[in-house]
Amino acid sequence: MRRPLGLASLAVGLLAGIAGTIAGTTDALANWPPIGGYPAPVVVGRSLLVVAVAGLVYGSYLLAVRVLTRSASKRRAHNVRNLLRLAFGVVGTVATLAVATENWLGLLFSLGVIGFAITFALQQPLLSLIAWVYIAVKQPFGVGDRVRIDDAKGDVIGVDFLVTTLWEINGELVTTNQPSGRVVTVPNSVVLSSNVVNFGGGGSPYVWNEVAVQVAYETDLEFARSVMIEEATDLVGREMADGIAAYREALAETPVELEVHDGPSVNVRQEESWVELRVRYLTHPRRGQRVKNRLYERILERFNDNPDRVAFPVSRNR
Repeated sequence: MRRPLGLASLAVGLLAGIAGTIAGTTDALANWPPIGGYPAPVVVGRSLLVVAVAGLVYGSYLLAVRVLTRSASKRRAHNVRNLLRLAFGVVGTVATLAVATENWLGLLFSLGVIGFAITFALQQPLLSLIAWVYIAVKQPFGVGDRVRIDDAKGDVIGVDFLVTTLWEINGELVTTNQPSGRVVTVPNSVVLSSNVVNFGGGGSPYVWNEVAVQVAYETDLEFARSVMIEEATDLVGREMADGIAAYREALAETPVELEVHDGPSVNVRQEESWVELRVRYLTHPRRGQRVKNRLYERILERFNDNPDRVAFPVSRNR
């Protein structure tokens, strides 16, 4: 659809440009009465040239978007469309004003004065626009990423010139990393003044997650640890193998040196009246809660099947 519309816009722009040039430089409209106190050839000619600029700029934008986003991912396509929209918008605005006034030098001077004035009047929007440039260049996050920006947490569904739009998770309505159904709009300027957490944005789409179970001191800890590792390996082992490879590849691009286990591991923490076992594994952030729920159910079932080897703290609910 964009290609026919783009070609049609270019055709309209070319025809309007030719007609406007003829109207403004020949005597074709010499006998027309003045329009609004101005000579008809000038008014009609410049109006047609404005239409020509609009058609040529819009048609070129549509064709450029089609060519540059043909084989791009959703994130890249979104960024390309934003950049092209800004570039063609600026070019179209300047060209339209120049055609309408026929005074390029005065126009540029006026734009400079106006730009200097609005810098003070629109500091926050300008800061958001600068932050958008930072996001586009450095890419701390992109469309599709799960992020936390200041106190807002969610999946990025749009990064525009002034705001970033999130599909909220957690929030006031739900917990445990579940979507609330609400959309949160965050000014881009917040990115420059607050912490930004990208879940899975370190070059690998996977993050580490944990499931914690509290057991009594009478528990056979070696048995409990082996059960937790077995269940985690059975549930996420295949996915984790792919995730480990991606995680190590991303880690190799940084100066950080970390020990990365090939499979799930269990950490033990001693509390006052119980022992906490935490099984650690790698998973995709969007499947984190679902995997955690399923893994906890499987571990608890295995523990309940072996009451002679696993005991729970008496004062705590299971």
